[in-house]
Amino acid sequence: MTEPKVTILIPNYKTLKLAKLCLRLIRKYTDPEKIHVIVIDNDSDDESTDYLRSLKWIELIERKKVDGEIPALSHSMALDLALERVKTPYVLSIHTDTFVKNSSWLDALIAEIEKDSNIAGIGSWKLEDPPSLYKRLWKIFEFRIRAAVYYITKNEEKFNHVKSQKKSGYYDLFQSNSLNLNDDDSGHYYLRSHCALYRMDFIKKYKLCFSGEEKTAGSHMHSILVQNNHNMVFLSISFLSRYLVHLNHATMVLHSEFGITNRTRRQGLKRIERELKQLKAEKILKDASLDY
Repeated sequence: MTEPKVTILIPNYKTLKLAKLCLRLIRKYTDPEKIHVIVIDNDSDDESTDYLRSLKWIELIERKKVDGEIPALSHSMALDLALERVKTPYVLSIHTDTFVKNSSWLDALIAEIEKDSNIAGIGSWKLEDPPSLYKRLWKIFEFRIRAAVYYITKNEEKFNHVKSQKKSGYYDLFQSNSLNLNDDDSGHYYLRSHCALYRMDFIKKYKLCFSGEEKTAGSHMHSILVQNNHNMVFLSISFLSRYLVHLNHATMVLHSEFGITNRTRRQGLKRIERELKQLKAEKILKDASLDY
């Protein structure tokens, strides 16, 4: 039996349906000899925890909550707890709302990171399907107008914020797998934990972790790797959407305790239902054979 090449880290918090779908799709579309899967349950204490305990093909870590810990920190600390156990050359972080849909997904990611030995990480800033060309062009035009207005009124803080938004609009429209999103040295963009593949030798070399300086998961890690002159590659939405789907903020939408508005929650639930239908989720959720 060959040694796994990638360890996949997946934090879970009270998302039974999403966790079940996420793991079964990995099982369906991935060579089991290439991966080791570690799921970190963030003190869910519900049906999702019971489900994870029943799976023999994953490694489960049950993490207890820390009083006063915000959700973002719970997430990154969960990743760090699993990171200590990684023995493979590569480590991939995803969310329970990141779904595999193509059997070539892992080979495609590995091929991207192995294009250059100096690439320390690959992944995405966002993974949602891009809007139509018309909407993207309108978004860029809107940002240009807003930036001009703020510049004229000499509101520098707002002007700089809109500049970063405008750049995000360009990213949606013209991004490629080699685009440097931080070419203005802002450090605003970093590989997000919903899909980020790293070389473990660099993580070990610089003694990195996902929760560095208690920032959003992966932010500090990204900046340290860039400071040490390693390449961090942002993969385009058009490329990633061939292989993966991300239901952005699904955990927040499904749990009112995170404080989102009722309107945002309703819109989010409709979006999630639409995406799950396209994935034929109900068929996967009925296939218990994928648990073994």
